[in-house]
Amino acid sequence: MWTLDSGVVFLNHGSFGACPEAVLDFQQTLREELEREPVRFLSRELPARLDAARAALGTFIGADPDDLAFVANATTGVNTVLRSLALEPGDDLLVTDHAYNACRNAVSAVAVARGARVVVAHVPFPIDGEDTVVNAILAAVTPRTRLALLDHVTSPTAIVFPIARLVAALGERGIETLVDGAHAPGMLPLDVRTVGAAYYTGNCHKWMCAPKGAAFLHVRRDRQAAVRPLVISHGANSPRTDRSRFRLEFDWTGTHDPTPYLTVPEAIRVVGTAWPGGWPAVMKQNHALALLARRRLCEALGRTPPCPDVMIGSLAAVQLPDGTDDLQKRLFDRFAIEVPVIAWPAAPERWVRVSAHIYNREEDYVRLGEALRSSISPAT
Repeated sequence: MWTLDSGVVFLNHGSFGACPEAVLDFQQTLREELEREPVRFLSRELPARLDAARAALGTFIGADPDDLAFVANATTGVNTVLRSLALEPGDDLLVTDHAYNACRNAVSAVAVARGARVVVAHVPFPIDGEDTVVNAILAAVTPRTRLALLDHVTSPTAIVFPIARLVAALGERGIETLVDGAHAPGMLPLDVRTVGAAYYTGNCHKWMCAPKGAAFLHVRRDRQAAVRPLVISHGANSPRTDRSRFRLEFDWTGTHDPTPYLTVPEAIRVVGTAWPGGWPAVMKQNHALALLARRRLCEALGRTPPCPDVMIGSLAAVQLPDGTDDLQKRLFDRFAIEVPVIAWPAAPERWVRVSAHIYNREEDYVRLGEALRSSISPAT
């Protein structure tokens, strides 16, 4: 089903995903069709094709298709919202110390340009439960907080934030939330309407297993007029009246390959039919495997789980002894194991973060545990 290198133990689905061969074949068919008659494909047929892809995605993530825009990745979605904000000098942007580095950089760049301030909420890790997340973030709110950028699933520490609770609590204080849901679609049962955030962006090329470059930005209807794509193109002065300005601007930002977006429905279908019970069973299986992986690594390293099971999706992080050596490279070079070793909150503290998808097996994590034991000297 997968084109992954059979000689590598691939435990890093979380970084860039992995796309089933059947999905890649479908994308190639679309590319061939595009190249046979690019004007027909891009100028005449693309809007309807995007509508169909958005409809399938909306059903999958619990969102109205008219509130969705396709983007290349979640980082693009975050940048799009941040650069659309009407910030004033002295405004505060709230993030946590678990934020994805690229998105944190985007917040910092916008803050500098607009004279705003970045406020960082410290969320402890290891952590005892969801209440600690909520309390830590709310404690960092100020009278000038305009927007909170919060992860649904944190990248460096692999924990699931209680995002609906956070969005509601911040909303009661008059603060909108931009959710970086890069990992959530396909990992967690997701209903964007229930989350209720003004802005939610997520990747389809990670746990949904679509081709690279497929992601979405959901903008609540009352906020769409103020949000514009990073690239302004023909939609800005289109005479069409059958579509919203939001749709016209985001659906065409210049010539590019739209096939990753158009392949999303096929990715949903292929993965959903590959496992008995469909997507709910896939998510349940991956969650159980991630917990098993964490247990095996904790046993191998003499660690205790750093968070409750309920705060785990299909990723899990286990703390390693402090060190600054290139452990990730050594694990790949010596043991053919692809797994990230993340310095968090900063070197020399480090964590190994494992992913679990339906192509992984328990023995993959046993092998990683053995490799880690042999690679980490007692002196470290």
